[in-house]
Amino acid sequence: MNHIRIKRIALFAALFGLMAATRSHHFDSMTHLPDASLAVFLMAGFLLSAVAFPVLLLVAGAADYFAINYAGVSGWCFSPAYWFLIPTYAALFYAGRFYATRHTANLRSLGLFATVALVSTTAAFVISNVSFYLFAGRFSDMTVMQYANSVAQYFLPYQLSALIYLVPAVLLYAVLSKPASGLQHAGQ
Repeated sequence: MNHIRIKRIALFAALFGLMAATRSHHFDSMTHLPDASLAVFLMAGFLLSAVAFPVLLLVAGAADYFAINYAGVSGWCFSPAYWFLIPTYAALFYAGRFYATRHTANLRSLGLFATVALVSTTAAFVISNVSFYLFAGRFSDMTVMQYANSVAQYFLPYQLSALIYLVPAVLLYAVLSKPASGLQHAGQ
């Protein structure tokens, strides 16, 4: 097994572990680290092959199943809208794939990454919240505007939950992607 393949396996294991560890408590962020899923899917798209996407979806589903059935987390968010987490996370993963094909080792590329991260996490927020409104069956008394106003307060925390993991990930990537380290992104 070559050196780069070992690093990719280690990276996948780290992303897998980060998501599993933080996702099982993602409904109770006052006493636990925020859910890292947004950042994990974006970084996995950038750094790993397309095979990582369905595997990470299974990890997310298993973590939610465990949290709801064994860890006492409320299942209130689990509804027919739950299936729309697939396109929610796809928006992030494939934004990472998009960025991987355009990544260069300069500051302009960092600006592109910031834009890709902002746009994809915004798309993920919209997909997950619109689908929850439409398919959860819990908002028949609310108009679209009332619902939009009620969830708007969560937009900044949603963005920040990705940012607190993406900033250290970018710094770590910058250190580890030096030519001698052999770490490459999915576009290479």
